[in-house]
Amino acid sequence: MTRTADGPAGDAERGRADGAADGSSRHRRPEPVFERAIRVALGQADTVLYVGAGAVSYEPRDRDVTTVEPPAETLLFADGSFDAAASAFSLPAWPDLERGLAEVRRVTRGPVALLTRDPARIPDHWLADYAPEVLAREARRWPALDRVADALGGQVTTTRVPIPFTCVDGFSEAYYARPERLLDAGARRADPAWAAVDEMTAARSVAALRTALEDGTWDARYGRLRVQPSYEGSLVLVVGQP
Repeated sequence: MTRTADGPAGDAERGRADGAADGSSRHRRPEPVFERAIRVALGQADTVLYVGAGAVSYEPRDRDVTTVEPPAETLLFADGSFDAAASAFSLPAWPDLERGLAEVRRVTRGPVALLTRDPARIPDHWLADYAPEVLAREARRWPALDRVADALGGQVTTTRVPIPFTCVDGFSEAYYARPERLLDAGARRADPAWAAVDEMTAARSVAALRTALEDGTWDARYGRLRVQPSYEGSLVLVVGQP
């Protein structure tokens, strides 16, 4: 069961509906591999606080979930109200990360699971060869893992999450083995990384990638990825225990 807390969380629900209307839901859907990782991290928790605002909702469907939206700076719940908490792809939307995570920690008795990206690893993706400005802007959006861990406090573990070949949640690394997908304007619109640069920069990046695919340069450098079943990139699961 999922319930939405009073306040701006309703806007998050409307935002997801708007995303479906403009076609982004074709490119950003919950990836089962990521859902499983979050579910395992939550352990036996029955009640879960889910902080939304990511492009895709990863609310655990087998738990009693209460959803809120950043800023999670003053949560109207008593200390220890939930067995666990989770959030996915949302940390760039938190205006005050430290205060927000402190509040989530306060109202949670058990694990806090955050699916996020390691900004230090984002530029390692092959897309940096063709769209360096896109990945540079994207890396700046995500908080450093040390900062996230310090804000959570307690015992924190960080685990890299493999991205499957068939990943249906279309952020840039999801297409590590399917570069042609990034020639699709709809796929790019569904990824905030591309919205962070101007149209001329984006067009130049797409043209460079298209040329590399047409002349075989991409396959000469990265063709091995086309048969690689998964990719360990910047995606990580940060889990804090009290």
